[in-house]
Amino acid sequence: MTNQTEQDRVLIFDTTLRDGEQSPGATMTHAEKLEIAGLLDEMGVDIIEAGFPIASEGDFAAVSEIARQSKNAVICGLARAQLPDIDRCWEAVKHAEKPRIHTFIGTSPLHRAIPNLTQDEMADRIHETVTHARNLCDNVQWSPMDATRTELDYLYRVVEIAINAGATTINIPDTVGYTAPRESADLIRKLIENVPGADEITFATHCHNDLGMATANSLAAVEAGARQIECTINGLGERAGNTALEEVVMAMKVRNDIMPYQTRIDSTKIMNISRRVAAVSGFSVQFNKAIVGKNAFAHESGIHQDGMLKNAETFEIMRPEDVGLAETNIVMGKHSGRAALRSKLEELGFELGDNQLKDVFVRFKELADRKKEIYEDDLIALMRTTTDPQEDRIKLTSMHVVCGTEGPNEARMTLEVDGQTQQTEQSGDGPVDAAFKCVKSLVPHDARLQLYQVHAVTEGTDAQATVSVRMEEDGRIVTGQSADTDTVVASVRAYIHALNRLLVRREKGGTDKREVSYKDVS
Repeated sequence: MTNQTEQDRVLIFDTTLRDGEQSPGATMTHAEKLEIAGLLDEMGVDIIEAGFPIASEGDFAAVSEIARQSKNAVICGLARAQLPDIDRCWEAVKHAEKPRIHTFIGTSPLHRAIPNLTQDEMADRIHETVTHARNLCDNVQWSPMDATRTELDYLYRVVEIAINAGATTINIPDTVGYTAPRESADLIRKLIENVPGADEITFATHCHNDLGMATANSLAAVEAGARQIECTINGLGERAGNTALEEVVMAMKVRNDIMPYQTRIDSTKIMNISRRVAAVSGFSVQFNKAIVGKNAFAHESGIHQDGMLKNAETFEIMRPEDVGLAETNIVMGKHSGRAALRSKLEELGFELGDNQLKDVFVRFKELADRKKEIYEDDLIALMRTTTDPQEDRIKLTSMHVVCGTEGPNEARMTLEVDGQTQQTEQSGDGPVDAAFKCVKSLVPHDARLQLYQVHAVTEGTDAQATVSVRMEEDGRIVTGQSADTDTVVASVRAYIHALNRLLVRREKGGTDKREVSYKDVS
């Protein structure tokens, strides 16, 4: 490829804001699109496909503004093989320092049937529209949609037409995720070998993940000579999604021995943008997703935990900090071993001898078999029953609440705090709020209420309510839980339960800010 100064350089073309946003339910606001575009530009994406300008006024406005704000990346807009589409696209991207028009048409028999075009008629339209785009912009990308199901001889023909008409990048889409890696590589190799002028342009690949092979197909295409990968953050995209940016970048980084290719991507920004895209799109990342999933750097197996504590490379092929994470997460659960438990307890300020650890480990396993989720305060509570049998410092003695539509919501409460009886009355926005204010007035603290949940244990108006409370203070996260047929009483007891645990955390000096979770795999 003579137009590439670095044979091993791979351009990253991100289409999160176009193909990604086409996922049903993933629509982003104008401000969110600008934010994500800024993050993509900052992390080193070469080309940002900012949208489909003719699709709506909102899309046009977003592409135009992204074009104006971009500092480094080429800003690309998508256009069908129609002159009005291409004109509208140019109006949006022309504001960029480095604009690109991306035009496409479906070339497979199935897609040719939609506009009812013969092969010759479609070839004429490709020549006309690519020529028009090139007259507007020096940087033109052309895609034969559903290329992997297009007759090979016809694909050669239309690719050559697009090159002669001025396309500088030819993208080969696996539109329905049908291709396997070997086929992906063979197709790129055949195009380079058989199409006149192929050595003067950049070949790109756009792979969908319907059969779970998008990343493998993209990397195989690069092996065969493609030098641009179209991808999205978190693999967001239509149906099963696209090649995931984070996967191709880290695959090339980790396996540089067999894939000696380079990108401009700053991988340490991957986790941050992954989380932002998940938040603004509403598409959460599956826990076992490669690179960015919650469990990608988490270890629960005792054998794995022991190996990780001795040498992280035993079970991790990349470092968490390479993608912007602070550290590996040792997940405490029923598969955890003694070494992991000792390490976690030491982080929380507990030093145990071998015999004591043996006793605590038995109790820990019993707890892990019973409890669906385990947090660090559960471990502290476990240690309290083992090493500190003292009673809770805060106890609810009595409470009376008044609520309704005609008067203030009030609570009168008596607590025993460190053996001393204390009373107060408070008003609030509802009985629970008033009751919580009573507790806080008698036990001052700066903890923030992160979670308050009420669940009915059984059906009916006399159902017992189970209340869960989670609080955070200076990085210490504690939970409390209580059950009662009176929801307000259960709420206050759960709140006090959490505060008692918080006091223990203060005394023990635990400063680790991460929660530890356990998932039952029985």
